[in-house]
Amino acid sequence: MGGVSAAGAARLSVPDVGNPTTMRKRITVSTSTLPVSLPGAVAPIRMWADPTDVEPAALAQLRNIAALPWVQGVAVMPDVHLGKGATVGSVVAMRSAVSPAAVGVDIGCGMTAVQTSLTTDDLPDSLRSLRSAIEAAIPVGFRAHRDPAAPLTGSGTQAAAADALFDRFDALDGGVHRLRQKATLQVGTLGGGNHFIEVTSDEHERVWLMLHSGSRNIGNELAQRHIATAQTLPHNADLPDRDLAVFIAGSPQMAAYLRDLYWAQEYALLNRSVMMQLFQGIIRAAFPQVSFGQEVSCHHNYVAEETYDGLDVVVTRKGAIRAGRGDLGLIPGSMGTGSYVVRGLGNELAYCSASHGAGRRMSRNKAKRSFTVADLERQTAGVECRKDVGVLDEIPGAYKDLGQVIAAQSTGPEPLVEVVTRLSTLLCVKG
Repeated sequence: MGGVSAAGAARLSVPDVGNPTTMRKRITVSTSTLPVSLPGAVAPIRMWADPTDVEPAALAQLRNIAALPWVQGVAVMPDVHLGKGATVGSVVAMRSAVSPAAVGVDIGCGMTAVQTSLTTDDLPDSLRSLRSAIEAAIPVGFRAHRDPAAPLTGSGTQAAAADALFDRFDALDGGVHRLRQKATLQVGTLGGGNHFIEVTSDEHERVWLMLHSGSRNIGNELAQRHIATAQTLPHNADLPDRDLAVFIAGSPQMAAYLRDLYWAQEYALLNRSVMMQLFQGIIRAAFPQVSFGQEVSCHHNYVAEETYDGLDVVVTRKGAIRAGRGDLGLIPGSMGTGSYVVRGLGNELAYCSASHGAGRRMSRNKAKRSFTVADLERQTAGVECRKDVGVLDEIPGAYKDLGQVIAAQSTGPEPLVEVVTRLSTLLCVKG
């Protein structure tokens, strides 16, 4: 099996700003006690979160995962919340097996960011026209390009990558072959939900570009088909949750799943790469003097084969990024609340992982019932973004406090990351 590289070990020319120690007091369980063990679990569950602040259904999911006979251990991130089959914000190490639900259905979802040469002084007072230009060039929601995105035409690197990727399309599960054209036209598109495109600034007023998206519909289609296949296998008959069905190493079903999963991870990476090129083109048109630094990129729904304590395990990160020593990662907040660039500390107790964001504290339906458009306007004041009922479920109040999430994994005796820089949101595009 082969994994997909996450953030990598590239370095940015930005100074460390230290850990956000002022945020510690907001955490119910002191960071000096993290991680804590979740009682009643078969395999060890180490939590960088307060169990009393996690919904009971999510705790039950964690115990169900840990009860699988193939599980070596589970690491729980501070943004943990209920998911389908497996919690979002969990890292599962399994011996010779993999559970598609522990990966998630948006295979390869992740973030990409790049520092620009611009400062906030270069930006106009209103970013409304810039947001309109982004929304016109990059389809959002259920929309797709009418023709393949410009970076996929010609002889460039991205066009070559797309050709190589789609040369393998016919080898994927036959149920998705009808989606080839749709998948082609969705390369370089944002999608909806918690996906976003943002213009941000760091503590030194330098402007950054950032986006969050995944494998779009094709990844979901592949995931759902393989989950359904796994549920039919005899060894999954007595699982505590049928959505946790697993594939066993050496089986044709696992080989087929990994083939499709690694393809979808590549697709997601290509999607973000094309979007970022389109995004940079918009910025370059508005600010011809701009130059761009090295990209930071990381998956947070993916599979990798890794080794801990001399044991080879299949690691699934669902709503978690790799945070190996020196790895740069991105931890975004909710709509308009900013993000962090972090550097991994290689904590093997967490299987070298960190959170993927703030994490939801309430469902989308509850958010729509609990908040109004006026609340959204207040909570996103000063940010150029949609402020209508169509994105009400993405209101910051529906998410956990990002400062608390960062402090839980950057302080205490077993930190996962160190903060490189904080990014403040200036403009946010949502589907």
